[in-house]
Amino acid sequence: MFGSSKRDNNKSKQSSSKSTKITTLIGQQTELRGDIVYTGGLHIDGTVKGNIFAAPDSGSTLSLSDRGVVEGEVRVPHVVLNGNVVGDVHATDYIELKSQARVHGNVYYNLMEMERGAKVNGNLVDTSEEDDRAEHGHRDEHDEA
Repeated sequence: MFGSSKRDNNKSKQSSSKSTKITTLIGQQTELRGDIVYTGGLHIDGTVKGNIFAAPDSGSTLSLSDRGVVEGEVRVPHVVLNGNVVGDVHATDYIELKSQARVHGNVYYNLMEMERGAKVNGNLVDTSEEDDRAEHGHRDEHDEA
């Protein structure tokens, strides 16, 4: 009885770790100029001067270390930030703002976790309400005008 739930729990942990496997690394001494479009896991220790995109339904993850910098817009389903972003961040699934995270722009999120010390110089915009309205066909009064 208890053993089967433990096995099931371990299976779910294993499958989630496989989906966040790092497939691309931008090293600390690297500066990349231009947009990045990818699928999978992207980890940044260096600097990206450009936008970062992954398809909303791709399950892709962006991980930005405390040494990482992004100057541009980020649109990725899963975002884990511990570095600096100058631009808007759109996390269609979830975002984790670690203690060293610094965002100079708006953060659009469905689900968010924010550690003590993380800073956002912009708006926090909860997009889960928009998703709920779209699923249920609800419209705001503003939508009718």
